[in-house]
Amino acid sequence: MASLLRQIVAGPRARHPEAGLDLCYVTDNIIATSGPSQTYPQRAYRNPLDRLVRFLDGQHDKNWAIWEFRAEGTGYPDGLVYNRIRHYPWPDHHPPPFRLVPMIIASMRNWLSGNDLGADVPGVSEHESKLATQVLGALKDKKNERVVVVHCKAGKGRSGTMACSYLIAECGWTPEAAAARFTERRMRPNFGPGVSIPSQLRWLTYVDRWTKGGKKYIDREVEVLEIHVWGMRHGVKLAVEGFVDQGKKIKVFHTFTKKERLVVEGNAPGGAGVIDLMYEMAGYGSSPTTEQKDSGETGDTSDHANANNTTTSPTGSDKLISTASKTSSAKNSPKLISPTGPTQSKNSGSNSPSGSVTTPPSTSLPDDNSETDPGGMAVIFKPEVPIRIPTSDINITLERRHRAPRSVGLTMVTAVAHVWFNTFFEGNGPEQDGIPDETGVFQIDWDKLDGIKGSSQKGTRAADRIAVVWKSIVPDDGRQEEVIGQPGIHAPVPQMPAADWKGDNHEDPEKEKHLGLRVQSPDSEGNSRASSVIDGALSGNESTAKGTDDDLAGIKSDVTPDEEVGAVGRIGSG
Repeated sequence: MASLLRQIVAGPRARHPEAGLDLCYVTDNIIATSGPSQTYPQRAYRNPLDRLVRFLDGQHDKNWAIWEFRAEGTGYPDGLVYNRIRHYPWPDHHPPPFRLVPMIIASMRNWLSGNDLGADVPGVSEHESKLATQVLGALKDKKNERVVVVHCKAGKGRSGTMACSYLIAECGWTPEAAAARFTERRMRPNFGPGVSIPSQLRWLTYVDRWTKGGKKYIDREVEVLEIHVWGMRHGVKLAVEGFVDQGKKIKVFHTFTKKERLVVEGNAPGGAGVIDLMYEMAGYGSSPTTEQKDSGETGDTSDHANANNTTTSPTGSDKLISTASKTSSAKNSPKLISPTGPTQSKNSGSNSPSGSVTTPPSTSLPDDNSETDPGGMAVIFKPEVPIRIPTSDINITLERRHRAPRSVGLTMVTAVAHVWFNTFFEGNGPEQDGIPDETGVFQIDWDKLDGIKGSSQKGTRAADRIAVVWKSIVPDDGRQEEVIGQPGIHAPVPQMPAADWKGDNHEDPEKEKHLGLRVQSPDSEGNSRASSVIDGALSGNESTAKGTDDDLAGIKSDVTPDEEVGAVGRIGSG
C-alpha cells in the first residue's frame, strides 16, 4: 500500500528502477530526489529517509552529500544523514534569491572536487593544504566518485533549477540543454518539463548571463516606482513582495489600495459579478482584446511597444528565451501609459524611465465606496509611500475576484498569478561588467506569468500585460558597493541557517492562495483583500464567522490548500 501511495505521489516524476525510490541521476555526479521523510504519515508516500541513506551508502559509500532547498523544513534532523548536508532554503514554487546562487554552485563544485564539507566553513585551519590533498585523492579514486544529492519537496522545481544552474555555470551547458537533460532524467516521457515554472526558467537565463559576464553580481535595494497594467479586468488586487530572512521567507511589502489606482483609459474587459464570471468561463471575454490580437501586442494603449521588451519563455517551452538583449532600461525604454493620453508625454520630467506620473484633472480615481476595484484598458498604480525591496529580487502578484451580492457575503477568487524578476539582470548588469542600469522597466504578458503553486493554472484572465517601473537605491555617501563573486576553490563557502526541520515556518504569505470562494473581509476594504473561507474558520475571526451562513460551512475551493495529502495526483514543483 505504501509503495502504491509513493507511485501516486511521484506522479509524472521518474523513479529509480533498481532502488524503487523517487530519484534520478541527472548526471553521474548529480542526483535529484524528492524530500525524504522519517515520520508518518509522510513516510508512507515520500521517500523513506533510511532507505534513501541505505541506497546512497551502498552506491557511493561516504562520497555523497545533500544540498537541500526547503524553507518549509527538511522533515528530518541533520544527524540522520551523518551531518553531510548543506542548507540553502527558499520557499516552494519560487526561484532562489540570486545571491544564494554563487554560494550553492561553489559549494557543490568544491565537494565534487574533493573538499570536505567542514572545510567550507570560514575559519577552518589548514583549509588550503587539506583541499589540495583531497583534490589529488579524488582524481586518483575512480571507484567511488563524489555525488551531490539535491532535494526540495518534490525534487523538481527548486532542485531542477540548481542542478541545471550547476551544469550551466560549471560544465558549460546551455540553459536549453541543461533543462532538456533534467527533463529527460527526472520526468516520465510525455509528462511535461522538469523545470516548468516561468520564473525559475528565467533564472536559468540569468545564470547563463551571469556566467558569461564573469560571475559578478551586485544585490541592491530597489524602489518600485509605478506599475502599469494594460487590459486590467475589474476586481484585481496588485501587491509587491520580496525575500527576507536570508531568503527563507517572502514578505508582502505593499498591497495597492484603491486610492493608489489611476484609471487612464476605462472600458475594462469583462465584469466583476458572478454572471460575468459564468460568461467568461463559457469562453467569452477571456482573451486579449481584438485590437491587441490584430496588432500582435497584448494590451498596449499606445503604439507598438519597443521591440526590446523583457520577455520570458512560456511554461514548458522547448527553448528558453535569453533576456540579455531584451531588457528595458532608461536608455531603451518601452512606451508606457501616459496619464495625459494614449501615448507617453515627452515632457513628463521624471527620474524614472516612464516619467513621473501625476494625477491630471482629466484622469479618474476610483470611488472608495465602489463595490469593485475598477479596471481599465490602461491603469497606473503609484504608491503613496515609497515601496523599497531590500534585494534585487522582486515579485509582483495579481489576484482577481468576482463578487456575489452583498447579502451573500462571499467573493469568488477567479485568477491568481505572480512573476519574479531581478533588477541586476533586467538592468543589463552582466553585459556591463557587473554595473547594472540604475533604472529600468520589466514588462511581461499575462500568459507568461507563474500560476498557482507551481502549475500553469492561473484561472480567468486578470490583465493583458504589466510593466514594473523600478529604480535601484545606489549608495550616495561614498560607500563602495559589495560585488558578490563566486567563491574560489580555495575559499570557504558559507551556507544559510536551516529552517526548522519540523516545519510550520510560515515561509510564504501566499502559500494558501487558491481559486475558490472566500469571505468578503470588511477589514481589507481599502485594498479589496478577501480572506479564505477555510482560513477564516481556522483563525476564529468572529467578524468573519458572523458573516458566513452555516449552510456554507462545507464549501471548499476547487484547489486543495496544499502540502502532503493535497499533493496526491497533482504535479508538484518543488
